[in-house]
This record gives sequence, structure tokens and C-alpha cells, in this order.
Amino acid sequence: MNFTGLIIGVCTLLIIGVFHPLVVKGEYYFGVKIWWIFLIAGIVGVILSLFIKNNIVSSFCGVFAFSALWGIGELFEQKKRVEKGWFPKKKIKNKK
Repeated sequence: MNFTGLIIGVCTLLIIGVFHPLVVKGEYYFGVKIWWIFLIAGIVGVILSLFIKNNIVSSFCGVFAFSALWGIGELFEQKKRVEKGWFPKKKIKNKK
């Protein structure tokens, strides 16, 4: 039996499952100014996926890369969702 597809599928599910709260919490605590972190992570993932010979690990890096790149757009969409009131907005504490 060949478990490669199942392994890649499970890894994809887990990666997407991790990126959803990363985007939501990232936007909540830091706003959209962290988009460049997702960009760097995506570029690194793309480069790694091109040079890693193991198909499973290369696929893992590719899924990670494109999830990170997709996360950039989702950060800005999350900002819109917060503005619509669908998600809580961070309260800024006044410094005295």
C-alpha cells in the first residue's frame, strides 16, 4: 500500500488548521503589518520545496508555502471582518 497521498492530505489539513488561527490572532494582536512575515515564510517554503528530494517533505513545504502566501490576503480580509464586527477588535489601553 502507498500512504504518501494520505500523509500529504493529513499534513495539508493540519497546516491549514494552524494557519487559520495564526491569521486571526496575528491580525488581532499585530494588525496587517505582519504580512511580510507570511511573505518570507512563503518564499522560504517555496525554495525548500524546490530543493528537497523527499516527495512528502517537499509537498509539506509547498503546502506550508502557499498557505503562508494565502495568509497574506486573509490578513487583510480578517481586517475587513473585524471592521464589520464579525470578530472582536483589540482594545487599546491608554497609557497614563
